[in-house]
Amino acid sequence: MNPFPAYFFERKTSMSFKTLGLRAELVKAVEALGFQTPMPIQEKAIPVLLSGEKDFVGLAQTGTGKTGAYGLPLIQQIDLTLSRPQGIVICPTRELCLQITDDLKNFSKYLKGIHILAVYGGASISDQIRQIKNRPQIIVATPGRLLDLINRKVVNLSEILYAILDEADEMLNMGFQEDIDLILEKMPKHKKVWLFSATMPKGVAAIARNYLNNPVEVTVGSLNCSPKNIVHNCYVLHEKHRYQGLKRIIDFTPEIFGLVFCRTRKETQTIAEALMQDGYQAEAIHGDLSQAQRDYVMQRFRQKTIQILVATDVAARGLDVDDITHVIHYNLPDETEAYTHRSGRTARAGKSGVSIALINTKQMRRIRELEKRGKIQFEFCKIPDGRAICEKQLFGLVDKIVHTDVNRKEIADYLPAVYDALDNFDKDELIKRFVSAEFNRFIEYYRHTDDINVNIGSKKAAVSKTVKTAKRKDRLKEKKTQRFLINVGRLDKINEGAIVRFVCDNSGIRSSMIGEIDLDSEFSFFEVEKSVAGRVRDSFNNARLDGRPVQIRRVLEKKNQRKRKRSAPSAQ
Repeated sequence: MNPFPAYFFERKTSMSFKTLGLRAELVKAVEALGFQTPMPIQEKAIPVLLSGEKDFVGLAQTGTGKTGAYGLPLIQQIDLTLSRPQGIVICPTRELCLQITDDLKNFSKYLKGIHILAVYGGASISDQIRQIKNRPQIIVATPGRLLDLINRKVVNLSEILYAILDEADEMLNMGFQEDIDLILEKMPKHKKVWLFSATMPKGVAAIARNYLNNPVEVTVGSLNCSPKNIVHNCYVLHEKHRYQGLKRIIDFTPEIFGLVFCRTRKETQTIAEALMQDGYQAEAIHGDLSQAQRDYVMQRFRQKTIQILVATDVAARGLDVDDITHVIHYNLPDETEAYTHRSGRTARAGKSGVSIALINTKQMRRIRELEKRGKIQFEFCKIPDGRAICEKQLFGLVDKIVHTDVNRKEIADYLPAVYDALDNFDKDELIKRFVSAEFNRFIEYYRHTDDINVNIGSKKAAVSKTVKTAKRKDRLKEKKTQRFLINVGRLDKINEGAIVRFVCDNSGIRSSMIGEIDLDSEFSFFEVEKSVAGRVRDSFNNARLDGRPVQIRRVLEKKNQRKRKRSAPSAQ
């Protein structure tokens, strides 16, 4: 079986790995896998990295061949006559650490004298210490375990020549900022740092600024945007029907091999247990699992004995599994970057994928935000009814039977007894009974089910409220405005309309005087005409919302510098 997905090299281009400057042994390893052409990030990165003269920032979506982009040049730069760590790859999770290590070993299989080691948490540190004594030239590590080994004086980074930060944004999201800073400070100043990330948040930009010296930057695709081969579907339903809607979508897609994302560990476990109880091949993965439990679940998922993996964002970070057909957002994440990362788990290997959002009627604006910030387009779909699901399941069963390989030798001894048992049935009756044996539970379950779709008419009708908001913003475009920060956000269960009403009620201004509104988790921003800014500011001296004191502050930053942030900008 080929260990690399098709996306890794497949692309119609005149460029080949031979023309990129790779040594013959590496090209031979690549060609032995059956591939000839590099992906865009590899085509752009490899020649730069082979020079070994520049720091590097590579920005590309998950699943676009970044491991090859840095792995092949790293191996070529290693001095095989020296038995000491020369290159180190830092990545967020154990799963990704092991995957990268396997990839690097496959790339270097025709080279003699190269030693590549993976070190990660959740495994025996004493075993890893013994392996380090064999003096590997390349170490692939998770930040926490690497820092532990450094503090034990087992790993010495003083002679590291190349430091690669893979999935840098994921590592920062998981809280590894301090660990990464400490690790990089242990390395010599003359090292080369290669940073690879799917997005470029402030933390990643800070690492590039602090530790990289005039880096070459390569961007493939659009930052913070989902790959174009992902279809984004949205289903609107009442909150009480959310789980039922999830089951119908799964049932309507018999071939699904998918990820379901939930917000919390508790919800993840609850949904997974409910699916298992209802007969689905499902499991949960979250932070409460031990490493052994996590490994067992991931092994089953990769082997496809689990069809649905229910996960939290943190648990799924660094997850590297090919052929995921669907990503289902049981609940939407707060940040656009999180939606992009979630959706990027499908549509790998050059294939198409589907990202499905389940929302209630109050979340329509959030969909519009994702479309705008992620540069995507949602298709509003109807949750299928019982008849459509039964029809899809039946045809799926028939297709499975038609394409099943028959192992005549293995079943030969059992066939005489089977023929005897079925001898009294003609062909039509056999077909009916066989189909019924597999199909009856769907017919019974969906016989009396209701339509659970929310009647939103059309997408235009569904977002008519946001269209009015857009018109209000347009009216202010040519006027001078003042931007304010307010200490309430989505976690306070408020939306854009609530902020408009609250500002108008307190200050007495008209809604047409309010412009752009940006909601974050714990705070928000809004604009007003500059002519009424003083009145708005003064009206919030003793303002309260649901009994909670509410304050606003005037934002000083310029309009063309605004970006939605996780922390508040300069204000007064």
